[in-house]
Amino acid sequence: MSMGTVALGLAQATPADYASRVESGYAVGWGTLALLNAGLAQSKGRSGLTWFLLSLLLGPIATLILVLVSKQPPRT
Repeated sequence: MSMGTVALGLAQATPADYASRVESGYAVGWGTLALLNAGLAQSKGRSGLTWFLLSLLLGPIATLILVLVSKQPPRT
């Protein structure tokens, strides 16, 4: 592929095309963060599903909260 072909492909992309790629990238990152937070919550003895849903709403703030909370003692 020559530089002319690459430049031509970029010139044909509209700002809306670029915006949709950026938005889908954020959605993938946000969802991945929610999955990581669910795993972190489960490792601390908390509900993974609850923290997954909270993470979809709060994102990085939920991560910070999870890092700061202590591990829950096991129920007997």
